[in-house]
Amino acid sequence: MPALGSAPLRLARPSHDLAAAGHFWRDGLGLHELYRHTSQEGEHSLLMLGWPDATWHLELTLDPTGALRPAPTPDDLLVLYLGGPVPDDLVTRLERCGGTRVPAHNPYWDEWGVTIEDPDGYRLVLSTRDWSNAPARSAS
Repeated sequence: MPALGSAPLRLARPSHDLAAAGHFWRDGLGLHELYRHTSQEGEHSLLMLGWPDATWHLELTLDPTGALRPAPTPDDLLVLYLGGPVPDDLVTRLERCGGTRVPAHNPYWDEWGVTIEDPDGYRLVLSTRDWSNAPARSAS
C-alpha cells in the first residue's frame, strides 16, 4: 500500500468571487498563491492557495455558468491548530480582508478557538489547541 499519510491533499471548494476569497485566504490568513487559472471559453477559473512547505492546499473554483454556488453549512470547517493563543492582529486582518467573526455552531470551537467566516460562507477555525495524528493510547 502506498504511504497515503504523506500524499498531498487538495481541499476544493466553489466560490462565487475568487478575488474576494483570494483576498481573505491570501492577504488575511497568509496563504501563498500557488496557481491561478482564469476561465477561457467556458472553462472553470481556479485559484490554489497554500503554504509552500505544507502537504495540503486549498483550491477555489468558479463555475463559468454560475450554476454552482457555494453551499457551506455552519459545520463545514477548516481548522488550523495553533497550539497557543489566537493572535488578535490575525483576527483583525482576516476581518479586514472580508471575513466575519461568528459564533461556532459547535460550542467546543468557541471554547478552543475563534471562528471566522470567509466571503463564501465557509468557516475557518483558529484553534488554541495542538494536534497530532499519532494514535491515541488506550487507558490500561
